[in-house]
Amino acid sequence: MSTQDLEQRFQDRIDAGEKIEPKDWMPEKYRKTHIRQISQHAHSEIVGMLPEGNWITRTPTLRRKVGLLAKVQDEAGHGLYLYSAAETLGISRDEMTEQLLCGKAKYSSIFNYPTLSWADIGAIGWLVDGAAIINQVMLTRTSFGPYARAMVRICKEESFHQRQGYEIMLTLCRGTAEQKAMAQDALNRYWWPAMMMFGPRDEESPNTAQSVKWKIKRKTNDELRQQFVDITVPQAEFLGITVPDPEMKWNEDRGHYDFGAIDWDEFWQVVKGNGPCNKERIAARQKAWDDGKWVREAAMAYSQSQENKTQSKIA
Repeated sequence: MSTQDLEQRFQDRIDAGEKIEPKDWMPEKYRKTHIRQISQHAHSEIVGMLPEGNWITRTPTLRRKVGLLAKVQDEAGHGLYLYSAAETLGISRDEMTEQLLCGKAKYSSIFNYPTLSWADIGAIGWLVDGAAIINQVMLTRTSFGPYARAMVRICKEESFHQRQGYEIMLTLCRGTAEQKAMAQDALNRYWWPAMMMFGPRDEESPNTAQSVKWKIKRKTNDELRQQFVDITVPQAEFLGITVPDPEMKWNEDRGHYDFGAIDWDEFWQVVKGNGPCNKERIAARQKAWDDGKWVREAAMAYSQSQENKTQSKIA
């Protein structure tokens, strides 16, 4: 069967809503696209632990500490699910980590911003996890089976994280004037980076059209961004704080909110490694990688010894 016939049969399966499994034939570009997307998602979960982990020792109450510990632990689990899904496509976890550390692989730009106050933890849960849910719910129906199945559990936990963050913001907004000002300040700083989480505009996203055709994505970047705005602005109004966009207004004709221009120069600077915390985040991951070398070596040595014992018994 020719490559063209295989590609047509593959597309027919996609169009029919079938899931593609690791041992199925797939175009090389489909495999590489998923490796890029899933590894980027996994890296984002792991790097995303850093700005929140920074506040575990400084939470205002024991209840908040337990909640934040649980959330960071969930994110570690998400990263492991996703690395495992990517490994089914023929790439090792070591290779994915090395690609992250050398800058070849990316992670979500949002995690290159600092957490300056406790309100930032609320804003991250509300805005960042809220944006993640919008991005990720559609991935429970993505065409690659291992990725879709991993996303079912991840989305359930992300939904809880979003509610946790919103509850922190609500508590602050119902507190003192100073606490409400903290919440407003966090929204001011995290709103636009959250808007950038959906990626570049559709006309500047080289992968969107093919990803939609292969049902890797079900909606485009701009469609997802609009959905985020429509959901989040009324939530901000309920909190009594203001989205930092003077052009934000409801458009009755469109049935959506209109919003101002995103600073794409800032987005690309952060993506290229020039954000406020890029170097800090990669340095932390490099240190963890280096410090964990002996653990990896010990695990491999133990695995090899167990395999040798098994072979000896067989012999």
